[in-house]
Amino acid sequence: MVHKDELLEYALVYGDYKGIPKQQIRDYMGKGYDIVLRVDIQGAQTLRRILGDSAVFIFLMAESEAKLVERLVDRKTETKESLLVRIATAREEVKHVKNFDYVVVNAEGRLDNAVELVESIIDAEKAKVQQRRTVI
Repeated sequence: MVHKDELLEYALVYGDYKGIPKQQIRDYMGKGYDIVLRVDIQGAQTLRRILGDSAVFIFLMAESEAKLVERLVDRKTETKESLLVRIATAREEVKHVKNFDYVVVNAEGRLDNAVELVESIIDAEKAKVQQRRTVI
């Protein structure tokens, strides 16, 4: 898919290749769906370069670095080494928040609030007089 230019964006993330098929996005856009992509900073930078201001970028973050660390430790899915990499990555990523259109804090135990805020952002974008036009 990479060689055939069939991916909107792809990257090596934590040792695995991740990518977004263009056709899948086109199919859902054609049906009138809102498209929500979960990408890291590298993916967001690539998508911003490709899509410019035609897409909305939302930075989702924990309420604090300490809470993020606590959540990662509580999951018990990370080795000590991978935990340190995740924490260092999060510290680096938060420096890029200024490149996003919105920031949503996903506070512990308040997932519903974060979801509602993302939904509100989508609704607000749809109510704009000057609509964003995205072509993939």
